[in-house]
Amino acid sequence: MRPDRTTARRTILSAEPFLANKTLRGGIDVGIWVVSGVLAFALEREGVPPPEERGTLWMVLAGLVALKLGATLVFRLHRQSWAKTTLRDARRVVLAMLSATGVAVLAALAARPVVTVPVAVPLLDGMIGLLLMLGVRSTVRSVEEWWARRQLPDTGARRVLMIGAGDAGETLAHEMRRHAETGMRPVGFLDDDPAKRHRRIASVPVLGTLDDLERVLEHLRVDEVLITIPSAHGATIRRILERVRAVDPRLPCRTMPALVELLSGDVTVTRIRDVGIEDLLRRQPVQLDADSILGYLQGKRVMVTGAGGSIGSELVRQICRFAPSELVLVGHGENSIYQLERELDREWPKVQYHSVIAAVQNLQRLDAVFRRHRPEVVFHAAAHKHVPLMELNPEEAVFNNVVGSRNVVRLALQYGVTHLVNVSTDKAVNAGSVMGASKRLVELIVESASRSAAPGQVFLSVRFGNVLGSRGSAVTLFKEQIRNGGPVTVTHPDMMRYFMTVPEATQLVLQASALGKNGDIYILDMGEPVRVVDLARDLIRLSGLEPGVDIPIVFTGMRPGEKLFEELMNEEERQNRTQHEHIMVARSATMPAEQLDGLVERLVAAAMNSDGDEIRRAFGAGVGALDGREVGRAGADDPAGPTGTGFEPTSRTN
Repeated sequence: MRPDRTTARRTILSAEPFLANKTLRGGIDVGIWVVSGVLAFALEREGVPPPEERGTLWMVLAGLVALKLGATLVFRLHRQSWAKTTLRDARRVVLAMLSATGVAVLAALAARPVVTVPVAVPLLDGMIGLLLMLGVRSTVRSVEEWWARRQLPDTGARRVLMIGAGDAGETLAHEMRRHAETGMRPVGFLDDDPAKRHRRIASVPVLGTLDDLERVLEHLRVDEVLITIPSAHGATIRRILERVRAVDPRLPCRTMPALVELLSGDVTVTRIRDVGIEDLLRRQPVQLDADSILGYLQGKRVMVTGAGGSIGSELVRQICRFAPSELVLVGHGENSIYQLERELDREWPKVQYHSVIAAVQNLQRLDAVFRRHRPEVVFHAAAHKHVPLMELNPEEAVFNNVVGSRNVVRLALQYGVTHLVNVSTDKAVNAGSVMGASKRLVELIVESASRSAAPGQVFLSVRFGNVLGSRGSAVTLFKEQIRNGGPVTVTHPDMMRYFMTVPEATQLVLQASALGKNGDIYILDMGEPVRVVDLARDLIRLSGLEPGVDIPIVFTGMRPGEKLFEELMNEEERQNRTQHEHIMVARSATMPAEQLDGLVERLVAAAMNSDGDEIRRAFGAGVGALDGREVGRAGADDPAGPTGTGFEPTSRTN
């Protein structure tokens, strides 16, 4: 097959293949040093040295070359790629030449009066040699970049409009221009800094401010918009995205990594990511008060139940930052724990952990785990969370959520755990489902334990909204439906939910545990609830498609157990602010311990008999939930099955 003509031209004209040879590069540098030495003598003598001084010239020249060769080896200049010379490479060249020149000056002074060499000679030689070396390297790089840009039209590079002409944008523009293989060609910047207007940054023109976005998109051929503002909040990104979509709904729009990634120095084109739904929260993300958390987690033995799940595994990652003495990873699924082990080995090699495969409803097994590892802090995230599946299998909601949680709480009391944090859900408020009712009962179990806790023990709960990106979440389901060509299914056009990201959810758990007041229920201030259908439309647009045109949205109707609006607390719960501005605390009604034990035993007896109706009645009598609806009927009566979040199909019967 005949080679591509463009590739052939690039091979012929590019300097990189020739300069890949270290010997060749070294030979060029030696030639530069000879030239710089001769010029230094000529400048110092204001002409060609007389014949009687030429012996000294060649002797000094040999010494200068030897010194520079030694500096080259010490500073490893021979390993540099000239075609990809960076400022760091240039600094090493400067340091090498300064070192060689300094030694040469000292040698010239020490050689007197045996050999008289003017100090000006090594100084001039060093200056000329440095300029020539940097000049050759920068010329090679410039030629390579020029030739790479010549290839861009032939390779079909995407024309990229960059929003933000700061340091991050400049770095990415440089990388795009240097690397034709990225397939990206920066054609302009937009930046709100008036001082940058009409300037060129990384040889890319600043075309205006964000107010000019629509005008630029209409008059300039752009294949992609790249938001290069790492510190931009979700609201800012959303506004930019909506304006881009208004001009061209199919135009891809991506954003830079987060600021923490930039500070790590990993700013490369490969770190550009698609705009995620996490960027589109209608509020600013919640941040940790790391100092308050560090004090009680550092050096402690920490247990996480449900460690292999979305929340549990993220909790483990966050806890690792605070240097616990040991981590106990309790999970029922061996594969997820195995994957978490591999990640800890790779990312946190100094953290000591113990993996435990166990079911929390097995009291004897769990007691052995507590007795062996003696945890000081417990994060209880193990639970069945899928509303539709628990509607069809209410027994498991009792066994895993209620009995398992009671086991964890009792053992935490028995073994002197200082902090127990129970992960709950907003579906526990005025529960309309078995899952929600079971989680509300667990809140009562934790509150009851807080009243019998010893001094220094703290037992509390944390309520989540819907966690974006967790297993089975709206984002996961919608993305799968979009990949399959649709339709995206939503139960009701007015369905609204509170949303939070996985990092926010885990930060809330850690922050609440640091606040540590017995019996409280902590709730994240998640702003205003979001319509589920708006979430679906956002994700469709983020996929480069148009809702209702490329991907249909189908409303399947409300399901038993589902509510249009989820609540963070009911009217009886007293709402207070904590010292953390984004966390609220609810002190809800309590239940006497004897009544609580009786309710749990009634539920267990019904679950052992697979009596879903009795489970339903017990929850209704105990926590005032479920509105009189029968358990387990929805899946049989309604072929689409119940949902609890407005987007989850459950089962199908023929």
